[in-house]
Amino acid sequence: MPATATLPRDIPIFPLPNVVLFPDVFLPLHIFEPRYRNMVRDALAGDRIIGMVLLRDGRSNEATPPVYPIGCAGAITHAARLPDGRYNIVLRGVEKFRVRAEVPRNSYRLASVDALPERPDPDERARLRSGRRRMEALLDRRLREVGSESGVPREMSDEHLVNALAQYLEFDPVEKQLLLERDGVAARCESLIGLLEMRRAAAGSPHPRPRVQ
Repeated sequence: MPATATLPRDIPIFPLPNVVLFPDVFLPLHIFEPRYRNMVRDALAGDRIIGMVLLRDGRSNEATPPVYPIGCAGAITHAARLPDGRYNIVLRGVEKFRVRAEVPRNSYRLASVDALPERPDPDERARLRSGRRRMEALLDRRLREVGSESGVPREMSDEHLVNALAQYLEFDPVEKQLLLERDGVAARCESLIGLLEMRRAAAGSPHPRPRVQ
């Protein structure tokens, strides 16, 4: 499903306590629980869409633990079924969504969702371009301080770079969730800069290191 497509009305949701997916970013997953094996099997037989949502307070000891209402749908780009029925899959983030309601289901969780497309207008693109320059300066300075020979990927688009850093930098899951919930990529970039500056200013606080491939 291309990133500009409309999401189906109902999608399976996969709640995890420490994973937040962002549009246009890849996420490898190992699927071992029987109900989520069924979810992957059904997704592969259909539109290949799975909605990633973050568990509230890391809770996972209930039948349907509460989740944050904003998630990101991903399309399965690669899937390998193991001999014992487990799966290794890769999702590519497609689009943000808001959970309207969960649909009763005997196995995995299914939700009715509203798509939340992020399509920057010219003013937002200008904010995003300015924010990218500030963010690159922060990251380049930190990389020099730790003696890293790698750098911020200049060839990535502004949107892709912001979303990739939001996903891959070592922030807490709730911080990543707040970044996902920002209203647009420019706002996400500004919040990302704020997090980076706070980490840098906090005495003795470890600064997240880029792991963008």
